[in-house]
Formats: sequence, structure tokens, C-alpha cells
Amino acid sequence: MAQETHKKTNFSTLAGHTNGLTKSSALTSKPTASKKLIIKNFKDKPKLPDSYTQDTWQKLQEAVNAIESSTSIKYNLEELYQAVENLCSYKVSHTLYKQLRQVCEEHMKAQIHQFREESLDSFLFLKKVNRCWKDHCRQMIMIRSIFLFLDRTYVLQNSMLPSIWDMGLELFRSHVISDRMVQNKMIDGILKLIEQERSGEAVDRSLLRSLLGMLSDLQVYKESFEAKFLEETNCLYAAEGQRLMQEREVPEYLHHVNRRLEEEVDRVITYLDHGTHKPLIACVEKQLLGEHLTAVLQKGLKNMLDENRDAELTLMYQLFSRVKGGQIILLQHWGEYIKNFGSGLVVNPEKDKDMVQELLDFKDKVDHIIEVCFQKNEKFVNTMKESFETFINRRANKPAELIAKYVDSKLRSGNKEATDEELERLLDKIMIIFRFIHGKDVFEAFYKKDLAKRLLVGKSASVDSEKSMLSKLKHECGAAFTSKLEGMFKDMELSKDVMVQFKQHMQNHSDPGNIDLTVNILTMGYWPSYTPMDVHLPAEMVKLQEVFKTFYLGKHSGRRLQWQSTLGHAVLKADFKEEKKELQVSLFQTLVLLLFNKGDDIGFEEIKITTGIEDNELRRTLQSLACGKARVLNKSPKSKDVEDGDKFCFNADFKHKLYRIKINQIQMKETVEEQVNTTERVFQDRQYQIDAAIVRIMKMRKTLTHNLLVSELYNQLKFPVKPGDLKKRIESLIDRDYMERDKDNSKQYHYLA
Repeated sequence: MAQETHKKTNFSTLAGHTNGLTKSSALTSKPTASKKLIIKNFKDKPKLPDSYTQDTWQKLQEAVNAIESSTSIKYNLEELYQAVENLCSYKVSHTLYKQLRQVCEEHMKAQIHQFREESLDSFLFLKKVNRCWKDHCRQMIMIRSIFLFLDRTYVLQNSMLPSIWDMGLELFRSHVISDRMVQNKMIDGILKLIEQERSGEAVDRSLLRSLLGMLSDLQVYKESFEAKFLEETNCLYAAEGQRLMQEREVPEYLHHVNRRLEEEVDRVITYLDHGTHKPLIACVEKQLLGEHLTAVLQKGLKNMLDENRDAELTLMYQLFSRVKGGQIILLQHWGEYIKNFGSGLVVNPEKDKDMVQELLDFKDKVDHIIEVCFQKNEKFVNTMKESFETFINRRANKPAELIAKYVDSKLRSGNKEATDEELERLLDKIMIIFRFIHGKDVFEAFYKKDLAKRLLVGKSASVDSEKSMLSKLKHECGAAFTSKLEGMFKDMELSKDVMVQFKQHMQNHSDPGNIDLTVNILTMGYWPSYTPMDVHLPAEMVKLQEVFKTFYLGKHSGRRLQWQSTLGHAVLKADFKEEKKELQVSLFQTLVLLLFNKGDDIGFEEIKITTGIEDNELRRTLQSLACGKARVLNKSPKSKDVEDGDKFCFNADFKHKLYRIKINQIQMKETVEEQVNTTERVFQDRQYQIDAAIVRIMKMRKTLTHNLLVSELYNQLKFPVKPGDLKKRIESLIDRDYMERDKDNSKQYHYLA
């Protein structure tokens, strides 16, 4: 079969001759309507002139040489392209490819000489290499465009042969870049430029981009450049990290590390190969961060947390999260900081006054840091909770007591610091601190004592707030925890109903009297235990008590009433010289003031005998009436303390801007004895709970070893307990015949039915 060129021109019996550079032209006969057009192959394959191949190659070689020497080409590019196509059509592609490679290789061999000049400095040398590379690329593009037919037919069909472009890269790599002197000098020059840029100098980034792009194109980037570059980077940042950790404060150092990382990322984007990104950044992170994690935290974390440096803490978290193990060690130091700071608040008795408020402020602070700086990381939240639980229980009982008293201060009337919404938010925060406490029964004991005072003296700021707090405690600790507290509220509600009935009863009474009596009926099991104090009440008051007692027991048979004089209070009408007033006072203050209706200048001893009030209580009562802000009594001699020989008289000249004046009983600072009593009651309750738990477990299991019994008790008991305490309770139950030791194994117990 003839080639396609001849097929296209075989329209007649005559064929024109080709000059070897253009397609053959055809002579056509005038078509007639009666004849069909028949296309036939040449009977004989056309022959090329003997000198055609050589002459054509000569022209092509001249063109390649002209391109490589940057001179003008004598021939038309289309003519040259067609010449290549014709040569390929006549099966001389193999020779043509070989000849082209040889010409290009000779040119490349000649290029190496220009780089032998020793006078060239590093920068000029790099520019010369770059110029040579750019010229080579431009030349290969033009050469390939001429030999495109060869590239797309012969080369494409021979998988072992590189394309013309790849051949050009291979030649440049072999004869220029692989030259040891050229490569070393070029790599050293590139590294020097990068070092200058890292030192803050401006460098030619386009030159770096071009040269490193060349190494990538030539597939020698990793072996010739990257390994050495990473090694130098490692050394640079290792030395820099050691030096700056000594010279700079941690916040400044962190900003420097972040800036370095940004610079290196920018280098990857601008001129480094993208494959370098991961090892390069890993190198910077390791040397500037990984090697100094503990030192950074020890040197700067506490100060940054103390000073609330949110920006630097955020940066620290972000940087540490990039390094293997960084977040774990930050987590450890975060927990230690919380424990140390919190322990300073809890363990030191001098801080008891403000402990709870400072705990709340500290909790707000760490919550803010977790949210803003630590991206709400759950691990940091959990570590914070564990740390709070650890430090707040380093001092048994006291935090629980102080939290209960803090709640009391916020729920007491007269506390106008916060709106209802703010108070509700504060109670929520207090409950979070409350969750961390192990001895919740201590909190309950003090909370119950303070709640009783608020309810009985009418000092509650808001019933809604009281019930909201109760609901929170119930949700947190269960119904059993709040059953007695709820009983107190129930008693107050029932007392109101009783008093409505009593007032109706008194209206029908033959002698209603002139005292308006209000009584609160308290169920003994719900309320704190109060020590009864027998005092000498006026006859009219005693009579009214008896009336109420008869009325109440008539409706509720089988009950016993015990009057608690320490909890009583009254409103008295007083006539002073210039004005009349109402005095809101305690029962003890009432008994003292009523004495001055009968006489003046009454001595301390006489008051004591007449009222029957206990000595210390009387001194505080007189102090509140004669030495406080509202001095309705005068004391002689004048002094702050009440002594045995003091005399008292009614202060007729008393003045006050208010009509109803509340004279507060001077409260003894909660005595050590009172605190011990409350704590002792909690301890006693715990003894009962431990005993009950032991009996319950043994009754179910019948036989248990000591260790298994103790383990089971730890699971059931909701307060902290020492092994020694458990052992004492076990011994007590053995003594009381609830259980016995195994005769053969002293570490094993049997339940006794």
C-alpha cells in the first residue's frame, strides 16, 4: 500500500514529483458526467532521491544549531515540520531520533565550560545556571515543536525512549547538574540565600523559585537539595531554640515560634517543593517546641494563667497541639496549676472568709480559658473537674461548711447585691462547686441550720430562690438528701394554716389578751436540734402559751410541744420623749426591755435573776440594746463590754429616722463549740450510715472477706471514710453480735441473723 500522501494525490493516471519538503501536487482531468471516479493505489512505491534523507537532515540540523546558538533559522518552521513528517513516513524515525539526541548532547557538553570560572561569586553563579536552564527550556520547546511528529509517532510507540522534552531534561541533568562542582556550588548558593532570608535580609525569591523548580523538574530535588536543606534547618533552629529559651520570656518566645512557622510555610508556597512542607514544618516544631515543652510550661504557663493572657494561652494551645505529646504535657501542667492554686485557697485557714467567692471566681476564670483559649477541649474540661475535686477535698469538711454559709449569705433578706436572675445564675455556679465536694452531708448539716434561721426569723430573701436551691440540691443528690429540708418548708406552710385556725379560735375566746401570738410548729426530726433554755416569761405570755397548747393538742392528740425560747422574737411598742416607735427584737431582748416598764437603773445581776437568761446570752442581749447602733438602753459605766456591776436605764431621749426599728441580736461569731457540735452530729450520722451499710451488705452476702466488705462499703457510702474508721465500725458490730469472725480465718466475717 502507498503512504497517505500518495493516496490523496492519486486522482489521475499522472503523478507530480515532490521536492521532499511539501506534499505532492496533483493534475486532474476534467470530469465527465458519464465516468465514475476511481481511486487506486500506486502500483509501485514511490522512491526518494538518494540524497533526500541526508539533505533533509542537514536542513534540520542547521535549524537545531541555530536554535541552540540563538540565531535566526533560514527555513520556514512549517517546512521543517513537514520535512520531519516526510522522514518519519519513509521509516527513518530511528535514525532521526538518534541524530537529534546526538546534536543536543554535544551542545549540552559544551555548556559545562561556562561554569568552570572560579571568579564567579555565589550569586552570579546561580544566575548563570538559571539563565542556562531558561535558555535550555526555551530551546527544547522550539526543537520539540519542529520534531513534534517524531515525538507523537515514533517516540510514543517506543516506551523505552524518553520524549524529546524528557530527553532534553536528561541531557541537562547528566551534563550540567550532575557535575559535582556545579551541583555543590549551586546547592551551597541556594542554601546561603535561604539563610540570608531567614536572617531578615531581602533575597531574589524568583531566582530561588526557578532554580528549585529546575531541580524538581530534573528529579534531583530530594537527593541533591532537600536532605541538606533539612539538615541545615535542623541545626539552625536547634541552636536558635536553645538561645532564645534563655534570652526571652515565654510569650515572646511563642510568638517567635509562630512567626518562624509562618515564614517556613510561606517558603514552601513561594519557592520550595510542596513535598518539603511536612518534613520542614516537623523540623521547626521539633527544635523550637518539641525540645522545650517542659521548659516553656515551667517558665511561663503559671504567669500567663495568673495574668489572664488569653492571646498567648491560645497560641500556646495551638502550638502545643501541633507537636506529638504537646497537648498531653500541657494537660498535665494545666491540672497541676489548678490543684496548686485551688489548694492555696482551700488549705489556708486565713482565706476562709473569702474562700467560696474566690473559688467561684477561679472557676469562672478556668471556664473562660477552656472556652476561649483551649477550644472547649473535652480533655481540658475533664482535667479541670478532676483537679477541682482533688484540691477541694484536701481539707475535709471545711469547704462544705463554708459553701453552705455562703449560700446562706446570698439567700438571706437584705442581700440586694443581685437581681433574681443574677442570684439564680450564682446558685447554679455554687452547685458546680458543690458537686466536687465529697462530704455533702457536712454541707447538708450547716445548710439545714442556716435555712432554719432564715425560715424562723423571716430572713429569707425569696421563697422562690429558696425552693430553686432546694430543687437543685434534690436534682444533684436525690430526694433522700432534701427530704428533711423539704419537711422544714412543709412545717412552715402547715404552721400558717394552724395560725389561721388559732386566730379564729382566739376571737371566740373569753379573754383574747393584747398580745398577737404567732407560733411555728416544727417537726423535731426535720429541724436542727436546739438546746432548750428555760427563761422567766411574763405571766400574760405564759397564759397565752397555755391557751395555744390546749388548742393545738385538742386537735392533735398524742403530740408533745416543747417551746424554743432561743428562736422567739417580738414587736414591742415603745414611747420615747419625742416619738413613738416599734422595736423588732428577739424574745430575750423583749424580756429585758419589759423590765423597764416597772423601774429604772436595773443592775446586771437583777436582770439575770429576773429573766433567767443564761449568762453569756444575757451579756450579748444587753450589749445589743445598750452598745449597738440603736441604743434604747443606757449603760453605766459606758464601755463596749457588759460587766457584772453594770447598771442599765431606759433611754427616753432615743431618736431614729425609722418608725419600726430592728435591733439585731449581737451574734456570737459561730463558736468553735458550735461548729464542732454540727460536725460531731454529721460524724455521728456517718457512724449510723456505716453500720447500716455493713449490716445491709452482710445480710445479703452472708459471708465476706474483710477486703471485699471494705470495697463494697466504699462503693455504697457517699462520704469520704478512712479504712481505720470502717474497721472500728466492724469491730463494734461484732461486739453487738450483728456479725462474727470466722474461727479459722480472722479476715472473714459471717452474718448473724
